[in-house]
Amino acid sequence: MHTHITREQALNLLKKYNQEPFHLLHALTVEAVMRQLAEQLGYKSDADFWGLCGLLHDIDFEKFPQEHCKKAPELLGEINAEPELVHAVCSHGYGITVDVKPEHEMEKVLFAVDELTGLIGAVAKMRPSKSTQDMEVSSLKKKFKDKKFAAGCSR
Repeated sequence: MHTHITREQALNLLKKYNQEPFHLLHALTVEAVMRQLAEQLGYKSDADFWGLCGLLHDIDFEKFPQEHCKKAPELLGEINAEPELVHAVCSHGYGITVDVKPEHEMEKVLFAVDELTGLIGAVAKMRPSKSTQDMEVSSLKKKFKDKKFAAGCSR
């Protein structure tokens, strides 16, 4: 999976439709995790593509929350995104906002990473340090079991 889209183009498009620091940080976090997992799962040559899918996955969320994953194809069309990238971005809303099913392993990873990074970020905000650097896995697991905590994250 390859793309002609540069990271700069993707970041500019993201910033065009997302200005809130929280959304931008979330996109950058998902991008970084997706790049890392591409390498760890044997898709090193596709790490840029995986990263861009992570960076752009919520492209329509801030401006069009009621059309999340539905407005994305139009917005991604502004940079002539490949159908594979559009499908990946839309598929992370499968069963929630759209019926675009994750098919490739990368799409399934994106679906999980989106929710997991949200949960980890929420746990970090509750810590005195506001950081993941000193977070224990046991703390994360405890919060994960509490359905009231970060209720917006799909478990």
